[in-house]
Amino acid sequence: MISLKKYLDSNQAVLEEDGDDVLSAAMAAYSAVLGEIGECGLSACPALGDGLKRRLASLRAGLSAQINREKLAATDETVRAELRGWGTRASEHYQQKAHEVKELLLVMARTAESVGERDQRCAGQLNEVTNRLQEIASLDDLSQIRRSIERSAVELKNSIDRMASEGKAALEQLRAQVSTYQARLEHAEEVAARDALTGVRSRLSVENLIEARMCAGGKFCVAIVDIDGFKKVNDDYGHIAGDELLKQFAAELRSVCHSSDVIGRWGGDEFIILFNRDLAEAVAQRDRLQKWVCGNYTVHFGTGTVKIGVDASIGLAEYVPGEQLRDLFARADAAMYEHKAASRAGSNGFRR
Repeated sequence: MISLKKYLDSNQAVLEEDGDDVLSAAMAAYSAVLGEIGECGLSACPALGDGLKRRLASLRAGLSAQINREKLAATDETVRAELRGWGTRASEHYQQKAHEVKELLLVMARTAESVGERDQRCAGQLNEVTNRLQEIASLDDLSQIRRSIERSAVELKNSIDRMASEGKAALEQLRAQVSTYQARLEHAEEVAARDALTGVRSRLSVENLIEARMCAGGKFCVAIVDIDGFKKVNDDYGHIAGDELLKQFAAELRSVCHSSDVIGRWGGDEFIILFNRDLAEAVAQRDRLQKWVCGNYTVHFGTGTVKIGVDASIGLAEYVPGEQLRDLFARADAAMYEHKAASRAGSNGFRR
């Protein structure tokens, strides 16, 4: 990441000529970059990205206050330290996941090896019994033949019982270990498929499900939901209040949508919904959703609470067979902005 302090130092003449306008524009761009880095960190490593996003949001809030070169330099160094630390933690996290998979493979290899050793041992015992039976065949004393056969039969039974017991124990041990690692991997996959803040599906997870739906065929629709004026919530009450509003909004989306619908966080204050139905039914569901999720939300602000009235813009698009994923999203996104433009004609989408 380019150091903003170094950039300003190298463009001192421009800064002195244009004054506050250049500094304000640079600070706004820097703040936006920090926000995008937080979102990218959350997508790259959901298990650790939420913490990075929150810390960068806190630094962004500090940039909105009175800024000077000393504070800028300190912020710049803090951002670098945060990114270096997060990169190290993310690397260790994925190394641990890879180590768990390797452990599972080693367990399976060791189990297969032990089964092979057991089979070789039992094969040797069975071979001894076979040799003894061949020796018995050459005996003339019937009583000696009977005793030898009885002893061989007991040894043969013991060998078979031991083989069965050892095989069952090895199999149960393998099943238990595989089950443990499978649970860990499933948990890791579930974490990766969920947005860490809101609990709905991640963007990548929803995109994969929509692509699978395209391959399956049939009618379905995609809706993009954007909270109108959300930036003003962050500006007026801070990112903690904004995060709480996002969580409440996502909970309202889940409560109004059907179990067959798929809800995901598209990024920032945007959500995406997969409606497994045709356009007419999806339009009815969209209108119902619009009425349900818009209204007053109570969020914590400082030591108290504040009521925030929220509107949302929703763009809906029905899948056309053969259409590319990006084209479907582009149509839904365009419909959302049309809805937003129409709403702005009467309201800014944010009410105290």
